[in-house]
Amino acid sequence: MNYQAAIFDMDGLLLDTERVCKGVFEEACASLSIPFLEDVYLDIIGRNAQGIEKVIRAGYGRDLDYPVLHNAWKTRYNAVVKHQAIPVKDGVVELLTWLKNHNIPTAVATSTQQDIAKIKLSLAGLDHYFDNLTTGCEVKNGKPDPEIYLLAAERLNIQPQQCLAFEDSNNGVRSAVSANMQTFQIPDLVQPSTQIRTLGHTISASLSDVLAVLKQRRQSA
Repeated sequence: MNYQAAIFDMDGLLLDTERVCKGVFEEACASLSIPFLEDVYLDIIGRNAQGIEKVIRAGYGRDLDYPVLHNAWKTRYNAVVKHQAIPVKDGVVELLTWLKNHNIPTAVATSTQQDIAKIKLSLAGLDHYFDNLTTGCEVKNGKPDPEIYLLAAERLNIQPQQCLAFEDSNNGVRSAVSANMQTFQIPDLVQPSTQIRTLGHTISASLSDVLAVLKQRRQSA
């Protein structure tokens, strides 16, 4: 394994936000007497704002008042993530510290809009680990398109194939693999589909497990 940088998704990978997001979406639906369609919801994970809207509109049909639902959802979500530190997932700090100690540049490539992403990382105490932040509002094509990962690599001045990529969602994995990155998937709410498992990336239970692999490979190199 030859790598010169590491690029991380944020929600569901660094931060345990996906359960918060799902919970407030269910609350928003209930407040508007709209059914919660779990299969539709799970398909939006990893996508940027445009991708989320497209999937929800397609899943709920033309009778849905999307702006009203989105506002009810966003208001509840921001009330949490703008004011409370979201728990950091297992192995995150240890892996980021190890990468920093080995002078490996790191970045975040998240579908979340930039202002919210900065707040989340700051409240969680992770912002100082990263050399740059690339967000969904900065690209035309969100995940599963590779654009966001390619932009993150460009900002690090590292070739995509020399970057490690860390993801939890299937949409994010498609994005990172399409960018020709050495991809690790640490599943959160959604398990890898049969199709995703054929992509040839590494699936791990936690970032602690990933760190153990990286340490072993460095020792044997």
